Amino acid sequence: MLRRIILKNFRIVDADTDFFGSLIIENNVIKKIVADTENIPDADITIDGSVFDSSTVLMPAFVDLHAHFRDPGFPEKETLESASLAAVAGGFTTVVCMANTNPVTDTIEKARVLKARSDALGFIDLYPVLSLTKNMEGRELSGIKDLPAAEVLMLSEDGKDVANDNLFLAAMGEAKRLGIPVSCHCDFGGTEADAAKKAGRPRAEWSRIEENNAVRRAIELGKKTGCHIHIAHVSTKEAAEIIREAKKNSVSDNGFFLTCEATPHHIGATEEDARRMGDESFGRVNPPLRSEADRQAIIAAINDGTIDAIATDHAPHSEADKAAGSPGFSGLETAFAVCLSHLTHEMTPNQELQRLSALMSKNPARIIGLRDRGGITAGLRADLVIVDTQARQKVNPAQLKSRGKCSPFAGKELRGKILMTLNAGKIVYMGETSA
Repeated sequence: MLRRIILKNFRIVDADTDFFGSLIIENNVIKKIVADTENIPDADITIDGSVFDSSTVLMPAFVDLHAHFRDPGFPEKETLESASLAAVAGGFTTVVCMANTNPVTDTIEKARVLKARSDALGFIDLYPVLSLTKNMEGRELSGIKDLPAAEVLMLSEDGKDVANDNLFLAAMGEAKRLGIPVSCHCDFGGTEADAAKKAGRPRAEWSRIEENNAVRRAIELGKKTGCHIHIAHVSTKEAAEIIREAKKNSVSDNGFFLTCEATPHHIGATEEDARRMGDESFGRVNPPLRSEADRQAIIAAINDGTIDAIATDHAPHSEADKAAGSPGFSGLETAFAVCLSHLTHEMTPNQELQRLSALMSKNPARIIGLRDRGGITAGLRADLVIVDTQARQKVNPAQLKSRGKCSPFAGKELRGKILMTLNAGKIVYMGETSA
């Protein structure tokens, strides 16, 4: 049975276009884009953009390359249900979730179970990551060596870089065979970082050594295997420069490819926020919030194309866990507003949304090989988000859908609000509007 949804009279923006028009959605995909409303057919559901404020925009839904759903194993932190609700409230319909669950997601069977549960909920399109090593212990390869092609879109050891070079190279070789990226969280700093820790140097110093050395190492090993290396949550000015130079000199005969991401909290917060919250408790995150100079360097790397994508690193914890020093923030629901508030000051209104759409939709979708979403074009999935680009609101952690309530933006006023999210043409989130 044909199911038709019409979204009419909208300003429509993606990475490549910015125009006023209407979308005709049939059977979960964008069937047609029209510039007027005179010949629009009848529909099961019609959403009229003219009833919203003039600052309302229709964009492709967001794609998150890096989230922690804590399911299975940690319901006090998050569940699949609460994480999915948080995702759609933040405008995300495609999410890559990391493998540090209990048990660790280290086989295709475990990944299939989690994805099937997510598909049954119907809120988002979830892609579980497989760990590189069994139980994330760094001793032997996980089930990736038996993994069929095109079933998992990314591999990662999450926050435990594989210390053994040969094992890391073997894992990268499997990623090359599968044609998928290895997300490297870059916290293995070698003897230099170990010496700084033993000397009692502050976390800000030794974690910087860890990140910078691990970025260099991941790139060097990636070049040897010819695989796609994706650097997670770039946070230091040195790491950004290492990646910038590597991209300039990345011509390779063996297929080596380099991409990277930055998080909203490294874009919009600094070490001063961490100190205010508690360096070793509520303000702790890996990698740490850095200096203002680092924050500006990350923004510069985004603006010059060194950094390819925005990823939330959504990492919810219970209040007790945060008080005890568990690292991470809940980031899905504030990501768009943080980025709109902090990345777009030097851009025109047209540039800002197209750039954000590239960073949050098109580029991350391409990094994991998804070409059926990330833009607004006939034939693509109807994964869409309606946003108010001028609405201002203070972040209230108590109102977050996520079970994790810790955010460095709590109490801060941000610009940008998610009004509605559609996953494959189905409305999965409706927020409050001023209309």
